[in-house]
Amino acid sequence: MTRVLGLDYGSARCGCAIADPTGTLVTPLAAVERAGERRGLEEIVALVGERDVGRVVVGLPLALDGGDTDQTRETRRFARRLARRLGDGVPVTLHDERLTTRLAQRSAREAGGAAAPEDSRAAAHMLESWLAARQRAST
Repeated sequence: MTRVLGLDYGSARCGCAIADPTGTLVTPLAAVERAGERRGLEEIVALVGERDVGRVVVGLPLALDGGDTDQTRETRRFARRLARRLGDGVPVTLHDERLTTRLAQRSAREAGGAAAPEDSRAAAHMLESWLAARQRAST
């Protein structure tokens, strides 16, 4: 398995987390500011190259009822732009991220405040969820 980069996209900040090549350990990274703008997008593309990422998973912020919101539509547009920029060599996948921000907030409280930014902790929870779903599908 190649490294997978998880992104929790937001117009102000994009949380980032990366899985080790075995898909066992997920580590939050520094958040990228204004990822939807040219400079932020280039920073993510550079991160993909530097970390030898083979797939990007973008958290899809669906409404609790599973429907789309304005943020869902913005995230889909971001994922399409990123996919075009990365080309066919690095697939970009969307994955339901409902409740990952709350999980990130809870884990910070339980740990007495975590060092990684909340956005990146949310990206880590989302990526762990995607990896677990992939593991279940392969068994």
